[in-house]
Amino acid sequence: MALMRSHPYTVVDVFTREPLTGNHLAVFTDASEFDAITMQRIARELNLAETAFVLPATRQDCAARVRIFTPAKEMAFAGHPTVGTAFVLLEKKIVTSNNGAFMLEEEVGPVPVRVEAGQAPLIWLRTPPIREGRCLDSALCAQALGLETGDLLPVRPQLLSAGNPTIIVAAKDKAAVDRAWLDSSGLRTLKTDANESFCVFLFAAAPEGAYSRMFAPEYGVPEDPATGSSTGPLAAFMMRHGLVAKAHGTRFVSEQGTKMGRRSILHVDIQGESGADGIYVGGHVTPVAEAVMTLSGR
Repeated sequence: MALMRSHPYTVVDVFTREPLTGNHLAVFTDASEFDAITMQRIARELNLAETAFVLPATRQDCAARVRIFTPAKEMAFAGHPTVGTAFVLLEKKIVTSNNGAFMLEEEVGPVPVRVEAGQAPLIWLRTPPIREGRCLDSALCAQALGLETGDLLPVRPQLLSAGNPTIIVAAKDKAAVDRAWLDSSGLRTLKTDANESFCVFLFAAAPEGAYSRMFAPEYGVPEDPATGSSTGPLAAFMMRHGLVAKAHGTRFVSEQGTKMGRRSILHVDIQGESGADGIYVGGHVTPVAEAVMTLSGR
């Protein structure tokens, strides 16, 4: 006889202080009964950009283990699920921070988290080591994005990864960013190997830092409202090409998701010379719903 089991989860909006904006996330704080196949099916059922599943850590230096799924696949690392899950674990007192800092175990490895206290805490993650990949032809990238070559800065796009391979493309202005679109057929034109998987991150330098959009059709996410895993590589790319305004010192913000009606603000903190002491990506988190999923089991 099948038994019905209830599994509570929390929905939060990440990188925003305003409900129903930012990037939504479901967090199952006790996923010990789920295998990977069930986690993927749940993520597909909820159809959010990502769903996070919390498990006991396998490392003594980590407070919890987190597995992250888009509707289409598991991610080795993702930014808004890290920030959102950290917030939920702290709010529910499942995790207690040591002087405002702890680590979460993800497929990419341990991810340091720190909390900047305030009326609305700012939660930061340290970007994992960034790996450099190939540079791409600007004209090819412009065409894939439905733009003209003249809509891009004279800076070659590059594939960078902090656990989530991302092609970073620099546009001349916000208007060009808003005109762009990338579907699966456009994505295929950028591949050198049919088995490659990556997202495409388009941005324009702005007085406050950057104005951005991210497309990931192969991940089941046509457009992502906020992409913390790509924002560390964005910061590295902007520093390398002199696109970070000196007036901002070591901090700036990336505005993302505005075109799709889910405005997100991602804070960037570059520590040390050219990020030698870490590139941190942070944001606010807004609770939206508490829910229960009921599944049959034996």
